[in-house]
Amino acid sequence: MHVIAQIIFFILLALSGYGIYLSISRIRGNILLGRDEDRSGHVLTRLKNMTLMALGQKKMFKKPVPALLHFFIYSGFLIVNIEMLEIVIDGLAGTHRIFAGVLGGAYSFIVNVFEFFALAVIITCSIFLVRRNILHVKRFTGVEMKKWPLLDANLILTIEILLMLAFLTMNAADQLLQPLNAHYISTGEFVFSSKIKELLSGISPQGLEIVERFCWWFHIIGVMFFANYVFYNSKHLHIFMAFINTYFAKLTPAGKFTNMPEVTKEVKLMLNLPVEESASDVPPGRFGAKDVRDLTWKNLLDAYSCTECGRCTQQCPANITGKLLSPRKIMMDTRDRLEEVGKNISIHGKDFDDGKSLLGDYISETEILACTTCNACVEACPVAIDPVNIIIQLRRYKLMEESQAPASWNSMLSNIENNMAPWKFSPADRFNWAEKLKS
Repeated sequence: MHVIAQIIFFILLALSGYGIYLSISRIRGNILLGRDEDRSGHVLTRLKNMTLMALGQKKMFKKPVPALLHFFIYSGFLIVNIEMLEIVIDGLAGTHRIFAGVLGGAYSFIVNVFEFFALAVIITCSIFLVRRNILHVKRFTGVEMKKWPLLDANLILTIEILLMLAFLTMNAADQLLQPLNAHYISTGEFVFSSKIKELLSGISPQGLEIVERFCWWFHIIGVMFFANYVFYNSKHLHIFMAFINTYFAKLTPAGKFTNMPEVTKEVKLMLNLPVEESASDVPPGRFGAKDVRDLTWKNLLDAYSCTECGRCTQQCPANITGKLLSPRKIMMDTRDRLEEVGKNISIHGKDFDDGKSLLGDYISETEILACTTCNACVEACPVAIDPVNIIIQLRRYKLMEESQAPASWNSMLSNIENNMAPWKFSPADRFNWAEKLKS
């Protein structure tokens, strides 16, 4: 019977690993559809950013209460899943709590730490469910937070509660079985599952074995499902992507725009300025971005890293004043369109055109024109996502490729070209207002 269980465990583990591999390959392939961008160098600075933002949750603590709650879930996810190493070894080798004999008295202390965080995860996830579904915290709402995004968040929180309950119940049943069955090694007292232990105390030894084994299998299969679900189609992919995204975050000032090499080259040629050799070889390309393949790989990495927390939209002045722009929606639309393009390529080939684009079919002109480029969304994002960069590239396409801009913008741009200022005054008359100060 143990051999059959080991074989089943191995098959499930292999299938889970293969599913994760396929999802990672899909995501990597989709990100690499973007244009090349150099984000190398400054390794120590990048590692520092990653450590502070992804591991240390630095930006989360701008809102202390949600940050503390998130810390418990985050720590619980990392710490409790260390216990998965023992479960995997036990499942493959047919052993039971193999580390108990190795660690001795320290084993019960370690498991009690795991149980504390498991209990903290249950309480915190319950609070988050109340905030989303009963209190209806505003930043969790919006036109983009309907149907799947709403269900996704609730599913993840519910799954985490069930997994932690299974872990605690497994430990409680294990404690009761230790004096009754030699297979269940003595581990010392588990404190935080003691209440569940009291509830199970009236069950027969055979019943306890069923409870313990059911919770063991439920926990491991649940973790396998959770991992595949997260990588396949969930905002909780940020658990992993946050580390990559914060490492490759922009190191220059947030408000500094990136010039297009094609335009820079032409301007320098017009002004008889020297052109770098690399710039002289830049082929003419599309100005700005119309679809996801016009964006850079970092823009696409941003899209997959979005936590959908809504902090960016909450801080956006355009959104606050009632305009349609939501930086969170920009990132979610980019990710959805990228998934669609990636699926089309896998089915029809890389040259397939479905007649759709990110600009127009997903993101409207009204949205991108509402942005003030203040970078409040960039500052608010806990994982260093840059929605403004995508908006700017979509704007560039609209203005430079389609020559479509609001009349007020055209007037301003014309004034800058002719008068070197946004106002319709000759440079010679710019300081006329100061003459009145003399009287």
